[in-house]
Amino acid sequence: MATFGVSPDKEQALADRMEALGIREEDIVEKFIRSGGHGGQNVNKVATCVYLKHLPTGTEVKCQQERFQSLNRYLARRILTDKIEVAILGRKSEEEKRIAKIRRQKRKRSKRAKEKMLADKRHVSEKKKDRSFRPGPLDE
Repeated sequence: MATFGVSPDKEQALADRMEALGIREEDIVEKFIRSGGHGGQNVNKVATCVYLKHLPTGTEVKCQQERFQSLNRYLARRILTDKIEVAILGRKSEEEKRIAKIRRQKRKRSKRAKEKMLADKRHVSEKKKDRSFRPGPLDE
């Protein structure tokens, strides 16, 4: 695998993940396009935008997040593996995990947990009431 300008650990993790999903470098068509936007002369002269297409699944990815082609190559492959993982394995995507977590948090509390929470709130409100200003003998 080519070097992408990231740490060897990250490169190896990406390579392992691609291998686990059955994504081979030979199955990926890679093209470089000129990016637009911020980056100045570097972006205008160098083709930093990376386009990837995974031939077996037909999944396409375009990445121009960074100013450097090597880093965009790495990011594009990471995005591609995310998309293919969701498509092929049908595993819960990160988005589905996030939604499930929110559902769990919003789920109705048990009666005992609700009573405990309300008791804590009452206790805090009592403490706040005690802090309120009370005129003393010198303030009158």
